[in-house]
Amino acid sequence: MKKTLLALVLLIAVAIGSVALTLSKPYKGFEGIKFTEFAKGTGTMEIARRLEESGVLQSRWQLLAARALKPSVRFQAGEYKFEKAASVWDVVDRLRKGDVYLVELRIPEGYNVYEIAQAVESAGLVKASAFIATAQNPSMIRDLAPTAPSLEGFLFPSTYHVPRKITAEGLCRVLTDQFRREWKAVGGGSTVLDTVSLASLVEKETGAPEERAVVSAVYHNRLRKGMKLDADPTTIYAAMLLGRWRGTIYKSDLEREHPYNTYRTVGLPPGPIANPGRAAIAAALRPAPAEFIYFVARPDGSGRHIFSKSYSDHARAVAAWRRVKG
Repeated sequence: MKKTLLALVLLIAVAIGSVALTLSKPYKGFEGIKFTEFAKGTGTMEIARRLEESGVLQSRWQLLAARALKPSVRFQAGEYKFEKAASVWDVVDRLRKGDVYLVELRIPEGYNVYEIAQAVESAGLVKASAFIATAQNPSMIRDLAPTAPSLEGFLFPSTYHVPRKITAEGLCRVLTDQFRREWKAVGGGSTVLDTVSLASLVEKETGAPEERAVVSAVYHNRLRKGMKLDADPTTIYAAMLLGRWRGTIYKSDLEREHPYNTYRTVGLPPGPIANPGRAAIAAALRPAPAEFIYFVARPDGSGRHIFSKSYSDHARAVAAWRRVKG
């Protein structure tokens, strides 16, 4: 009896050792890269079956054995990317952590909806045309900006990690949700559309951090005096909306009657012309205590500007710029 029991114990030990060895051995039964997605609520048996069919596991029973050895483990839903040999324990650990595959999407500050759409398509997420069509519907931010003409300005620039199969609507939701968080963090008030519209001008006019609040002051001063903003970026945006942007500003662009062309209309444009970052929004909310009315790029190519209080000073700065630029 004792010999039989001992033999049984040894047999069980060998079996356990064999299983443990199998679960620790790396395996890859597929070529290249394999994506496998599990919806929320997918059972262990179904997960195991799909992993076996995709070649990630040699046998579905391996995952079931691992689960039996660690019954408290819970698997996370999502899409997983497999590209190299992995042991069953490696796979279990990834499923437990929810190490799902996400695509990196980088949206620089100052990108407009057309540039974001191209970045989205280049990342392999959504077609640019589908993203633009979705972004033209402002319903996602109606509660913040009831009269916003689109989501332009509210697609917050940042680096995101999103599911590969995200929809255009889902992506716009992610970006506008981030805007809401940033708007709250910067202490934004109730004049959302006007502030973001002005912030988009600040973002497009200068990349120098120390100039943002000063550029904001210029626009605040011009608005207060009832002057036209004469902002080149709005002229460019107007041409983009009409499909007439040719890469440089022509006289016909400046003279075009269009709501977004601030060389022809007084006040802010109907909506933002780009998507500003937090610093530009903060500058729009809190302009510098400056009396400047004009500014022009420095002729040294630094990207910074010369600010003036009078038109005569501004004219001299413009002349200096033209002498250098030809």
